[in-house]
Amino acid sequence: MKQYKYIILALFAIISVGCEDQLTVQPAQSISGDFAVTNDRNVRNILIGVYDEAGQAASYGGRLQVIADLLGEGDNTVWAGTFIDPRQIKEKKILEDNGFVSGFWNNSYEVINQANIVIDNIAVVNTDLQAQTEGEARFLRALTYFDLARHFTSGELSVPLRTEGILDYSVSLDISRANKTDVYDLIINDLESAISLLPETNSFFADKYSAQALLARVYLHIGNMTEAKNAANNVIQMSGHSLSSNYAGAFNNDADTSEDVFSFQVTSQSGTNSLITYYADQPNGGRGGDIEIQDSYISSFDDANDERANFFYSSAQTGARLTSKYTNQFANIPLIRLAEMYLIRAEGNVANGTSDGDTPLNDLNALRARSGATLLTGPISKSTVLKERKLELAFEGFSIHDVIRNEGVVDGFLFNSNELVLPIPQSELDTNSAMTQNPGY
Repeated sequence: MKQYKYIILALFAIISVGCEDQLTVQPAQSISGDFAVTNDRNVRNILIGVYDEAGQAASYGGRLQVIADLLGEGDNTVWAGTFIDPRQIKEKKILEDNGFVSGFWNNSYEVINQANIVIDNIAVVNTDLQAQTEGEARFLRALTYFDLARHFTSGELSVPLRTEGILDYSVSLDISRANKTDVYDLIINDLESAISLLPETNSFFADKYSAQALLARVYLHIGNMTEAKNAANNVIQMSGHSLSSNYAGAFNNDADTSEDVFSFQVTSQSGTNSLITYYADQPNGGRGGDIEIQDSYISSFDDANDERANFFYSSAQTGARLTSKYTNQFANIPLIRLAEMYLIRAEGNVANGTSDGDTPLNDLNALRARSGATLLTGPISKSTVLKERKLELAFEGFSIHDVIRNEGVVDGFLFNSNELVLPIPQSELDTNSAMTQNPGY
């Protein structure tokens, strides 16, 4: 008899609990794979499960951002915590059994598999919800593959491409790594499909502009500055989003703000914000402030009145400087902010010598004005844009990707050093005979 992996669905999506009997769980919290794909309700519930899976601590719930920052922030931060796994990442001495890395890898492929199951069975979804459901699944699959590719690609060799959902685990699941071009083709195709399938608004779920904003990020990373600029411009001009009135307003929010193009939802009952765990002190829900901000980052600012230069506080445990971006343990995690779109449009326009949508000067000054910083006078160069990215987006999971795409250096390691690419987890090597390890591990 075939063996089926149980598909874990979001609790609130599959359980009806009366207020007088909140401890009784009926029906069971998991259903077999063969039953999970038989009707609209179940497939839609799997989609909710994809969001829940992606927002777990191992990935977009916070550890993925921490991995990117520990790799890329250099002497702007120190790891002061006791955990070994993040210390390995900060010191660029990562072992193949690193729990942060394996957790990210495994969680990502769980997200991808569930998204694949939704896409494979889209025909059973009610006709009026098919496009939206497929669009959301493709957005989440593209998002996950993009971050896998950014962290594990070495040379032309990227990550395994699984594009069909797995229900039967009795067959061989060995799969080799795909070429980088093929992985990015899938990411871009998924996002273009999502843009055409998704509505312009979709509550706190992914909508058309979430997909277009992610596509802008993807194009920026691969160096297609024209398409990056165009996609970012569409989000700025068409999405209805606007910058928060001040910098602090973009963070620690219990509900999405006008600046949130896409965020992962966190409440006191569900969701995870492990950015708090590593960035905050104990009164704010963290471990005490494992990631301390150093003077070298503060010296990057050219205006002491810039709100961003003062968006810090002292740890109640150690007195160390901590970022104020993460002080509400139940706050949503803003994955894509409109501010990033202004920076992408500005960089794309600088690269092309254009002013599509607005001038790079005006885009950067829009961010500086809301932070109370002295306005720039121009001319605007790429280095000016990159500096503003550093001031605006620090500690949000961008640093290593900016180092790599701009062929920079961090902690003495060149952008193409093996130490800046994550190792394929030992658990994957042990169970997948077709898998190969990255150089240097």
